[in-house]
Amino acid sequence: MEDRKVFMKEAITLALSNVENSHGGPFGAVVVKEGKVIGSGANQVTASNDPTAHAEIVAIREATSKLGTFDLTGCEIYASCEPCPMCLGAIYWAKIGKLYYAATKDDAAKADFDDSHIYQEFALPKNERALVSLQMMRDDAVKVFEAWNKSDQKVPY
Repeated sequence: MEDRKVFMKEAITLALSNVENSHGGPFGAVVVKEGKVIGSGANQVTASNDPTAHAEIVAIREATSKLGTFDLTGCEIYASCEPCPMCLGAIYWAKIGKLYYAATKDDAAKADFDDSHIYQEFALPKNERALVSLQMMRDDAVKVFEAWNKSDQKVPY
């Protein structure tokens, strides 16, 4: 339990430092494996002009780079706030086994970081979403999946 508090404190400290230094949003995260931090990050959206540079994504990228693998099985992530849908998806894709978070998405919404509209959009049929989504050239794209299925070079993930 004490180790978990240390890791969460580190994530929260990263978030606060980011605010104090005007480097980005108030979010921090650390990825831990076998009791050691292998990746850390603070929100870099405004600093890098990258809307995907959320703290969890930055921490995951550092961890995968350090380990030389996209598979973070056996890792945990500590986030200063409940992850947004994009970050939660990345956590699942990275196969991180456990998520700890401090503030909630409702706390974030009170600071104008409200992602409830994204969750609402996910629940709607595609044709009712605010983002216009039009399918095209499916047959051509399916051929790429067929090539993948036949390839002896593919690396499943």
